[in-house]
Amino acid sequence: MPTTLGFILKRLLSALPNLLGVVIVTFLLTRALPGDPAAYFAGGAATPEAIEQVRKTLGLDRPLPEQFLLYVAGLAKGDFGTSLTTGQPVLQELLTRLPASVEMVLLALTLACAIALPLGVAAATRPGSWVDQLCRLVTTAGVSLPTFFTGLLLAYVFYFLLGWAPAPLGRLDPVFSPPPAATGLYLVDALLVGDLTLWWAAFKQLILPTVTMAIFVLAPIARMTRASMLQVLSSDFVRTARASGLSRSTVLIRYALRNALLPVVTTLGMVFGFMLGSSVIIEKVFGWPGIGSYAIDALTASDYAPVQGFVLAMGVLFVLLNLGVDLLYTLIDPRIGLGGET
Repeated sequence: MPTTLGFILKRLLSALPNLLGVVIVTFLLTRALPGDPAAYFAGGAATPEAIEQVRKTLGLDRPLPEQFLLYVAGLAKGDFGTSLTTGQPVLQELLTRLPASVEMVLLALTLACAIALPLGVAAATRPGSWVDQLCRLVTTAGVSLPTFFTGLLLAYVFYFLLGWAPAPLGRLDPVFSPPPAATGLYLVDALLVGDLTLWWAAFKQLILPTVTMAIFVLAPIARMTRASMLQVLSSDFVRTARASGLSRSTVLIRYALRNALLPVVTTLGMVFGFMLGSSVIIEKVFGWPGIGSYAIDALTASDYAPVQGFVLAMGVLFVLLNLGVDLLYTLIDPRIGLGGET
């Protein structure tokens, strides 16, 4: 069995060709997008000579292979390029905005798991009951309601009509200043400095976007939990545990749920990656300054570097996420060795 460190290094090295493929495809697709960055940044009244001068300044007049080699050479040095719309290094912008997206996604995933896992287990242990019907209703509603509609509806009801929620204008109300940046996560940073008022202000801003995203991801988690539990509960070792006189809670938690968690963890990994990549809609609805809104603004302006940096960052996060899921398998079921060995 390979050591944990050796397994991690092997997985990271095996992911390099995939990341290179992401870099190539993203580079080509951004160049194939409609729109001319040189014309955009030169302005609507610019002459063809001025546009051509801007194109030369941006290096867009060079052959595509040369542009690609320069881009890869920059990536090798940790240079993701510079955003033409903001004038800031792309890597710096991504590192600044990523904590905002991660904080929202982590809180939404925690809320979704807190509801979906017990609901899926209860539905599996009582098939056909009202709990099972509630689970079906929740999963159907979760996949049927578009996230932008849910977000706008929640903002309209709880902010505009009832006035319970703060204005959907970002991570903090303008009267507050961000906490000193230690992790970039406002909830954590506010606790580190002991400012509970600031923590509560940041938490209130998170409620509506978190609930919006959690409603959407409830469905696959609850559905997978229910299906996996139904399969495990009908297995021979669970019937043997029941026949041995073990308590119902012991059979459900120690035997059934633990064995049913493997496909659920796989689903959680997929859902988490999907949430990070698709958070752009919720970020736009609530004015959230995350990497999704940053990428879509850059895409609208035909600003290549931020789009390429966003896609590459998502690729790296997916690699790390899959690695974490594989390591988590061994904690849930020690019989599974690293790399899927048993």
